[in-house]
Amino acid sequence: MSTSSETVTSPVTTPAPGSARGTRLTFRSAVLGRPDAPVLSGVDLEVAPGEILTVVGPSGCGKSTLLRTLAGLLPPLGGTAEADGAALTGPSADRALVFQEDALLPWRTLRGNVELPLAISGVPRGERRARAESWLERVGLSAQAGQLPHRVSGGQRQRAQLARALADSPRAVLMDEPFGALDVQTRSGMQDLLVEVLRGTGATVVFVTHDVDEALFLGDRVALLGSGRVAAVRDVPGPRDRGAVDAPARVALRRDILTSPGS
Repeated sequence: MSTSSETVTSPVTTPAPGSARGTRLTFRSAVLGRPDAPVLSGVDLEVAPGEILTVVGPSGCGKSTLLRTLAGLLPPLGGTAEADGAALTGPSADRALVFQEDALLPWRTLRGNVELPLAISGVPRGERRARAESWLERVGLSAQAGQLPHRVSGGQRQRAQLARALADSPRAVLMDEPFGALDVQTRSGMQDLLVEVLRGTGATVVFVTHDVDEALFLGDRVALLGSGRVAAVRDVPGPRDRGAVDAPARVALRRDILTSPGS
């Protein structure tokens, strides 16, 4: 796979009318990690507003580190990490982080969990209840809105986490293997749901995964990490369709990723 020392960019994806515009996320000559353990260097990468960028690579290659830097949880050790041209200096409600573990508060109902970021943002009680119920309906959880997390399935908890992440209209959604613990059928359903609920939001998405097929289904582009760097960033040939899995261009890209050094 080819590499480049220049910032890798993607065309802007135009959000639906009336939706919030996504954030442009940029790394410039960035060194990422902790002071005693840098894991990525020379990172030049730009994620366009409204784009879904998937990130793949072997365990320990820095996927989660890249995501946490974008979330504002880890400052870059060198270079810059930016949102819309401004340096990232900490977490922001504009950038929602979604983990593999659902991280729902066990003493709050699914509705209460979805309302939580809205309450933190100061949204009035009636409005946050309406927005929470609207998002729970969109992810198919209206009937479970009053249930506590331990009373629903893992897939339903992840649906609730997705609703919570999107309820406060973030401009970027950062997802760290959110479907990794789900069975194959539920995982496939969550992938379809993610694409469906993101449609029209205009949000930028960076989605970390170990699963190359998941990366190719969800991503507009896919970034391959390995050997302490971003080894390559490639456009994913369309369409985003389960039936396209055997398309020659998709098969060739999958083979290219799996056989790349460090993968």
